[in-house]
Amino acid sequence: MNPNLSRLQAYPFERLRQLFATVTPNAAYKPISLGIGEPRHAAPELVKQAYCDAILNSGGLSVYPATAGDPALRQAMGQWIERRYALQVDPATQILPINGSREALFAFAQTVLHPRADGQAAFVVCPNPFYQIYEGAAYLSNAEPYFVNSVPESNFAQDWDSVPESVWERTQLLFVCSPGNPAGAVMPLSEWAKLFALSDRFGFVIASDECYSEIYFRDEPPLGGLEAAAKLGRADFKNLLSFTSLSKRSNVPGMRSGFCAGDAALVKQFLLYRTYHGSAMSPVVQAASIAAWNDEAHVVDNRAKYRAKFAQVTPMLSAVMDVALPDAGFYLWARVQGSDIDFARDLLANYNVTVLPGSFLAREAQGSNPGAGRIRMALVAETEECVEAAQRIVQFVQSRS
Repeated sequence: MNPNLSRLQAYPFERLRQLFATVTPNAAYKPISLGIGEPRHAAPELVKQAYCDAILNSGGLSVYPATAGDPALRQAMGQWIERRYALQVDPATQILPINGSREALFAFAQTVLHPRADGQAAFVVCPNPFYQIYEGAAYLSNAEPYFVNSVPESNFAQDWDSVPESVWERTQLLFVCSPGNPAGAVMPLSEWAKLFALSDRFGFVIASDECYSEIYFRDEPPLGGLEAAAKLGRADFKNLLSFTSLSKRSNVPGMRSGFCAGDAALVKQFLLYRTYHGSAMSPVVQAASIAAWNDEAHVVDNRAKYRAKFAQVTPMLSAVMDVALPDAGFYLWARVQGSDIDFARDLLANYNVTVLPGSFLAREAQGSNPGAGRIRMALVAETEECVEAAQRIVQFVQSRS
């Protein structure tokens, strides 16, 4: 067996299940879960119709799909990039369909990482807290993750200046997440400029996880990695691949559909890897994805639901907790008094509400766990349920005080 499998830590939701194994929730309340970031708004009718039509009329289940996807799909993705970011991207060489961002972020590490001539392990640098796929991708590629803590005083930006030059010298891959999970922070252009300069100097590749880009609360949409590169004169997107998905944008996590785009040289090598990996997208999913990428009305409606929901819930919680409206995403990242683990366990026991301890989303790095003392609340249910959960959390915090 691959010995690196033993280095993988339990996924946060498995740790949550273990934490709650001995907890008896208060039966006086119906259960409400804010623990998992799984979109629960209704999937768009036009996407469901396109999916059904493809099953009935296209014969898509009777053929092997091409790993590069149908040209019409890549064209739809390219047109979305042009509308969203005012960028021209070549669908034939700079875009690749993926089966959701999760599998692709993991697989991309296998494409990029390689043995060093000096025999030392390469580094994969990533945010802390972070999406656990980054860590697993590093370990199973015989690399070492290096965690860069977020700084609450700087809108939860990563302290890239804290990374020693000796680490950058061994870095082959950098994962960034903007808007971030869990704090929802959006990287400004100045931060991108810093990372591009480091990439040019040390030669590492940047994988930009942008799956939350279409859920935001300000008038200006979040800056994307490709957009930042273009603004900084990097029209070839050198050493950059951005990953996005329909899961959050279009409320179709079960479709497992997204794309990556950027440096044509990286796309070419990733396509070669994926051809062997066997990760082609079903023609039926491709047809539904074309419908999703070509329509923006359902995305605007979805964003409006999140804005209305956060507008009700955030003031309620901020009255009793250290929490604020994020730049984007569908999480609230709140500081709690005492242990985040105790908070989550006691909240379930007393009020039957599930939240995720922040320490489960981070690792001890540079002397601290930046998730400790925080909880992540996923406001993915309908507004009424989220408001009820917030009311219970307020009562719980007040009872603890």
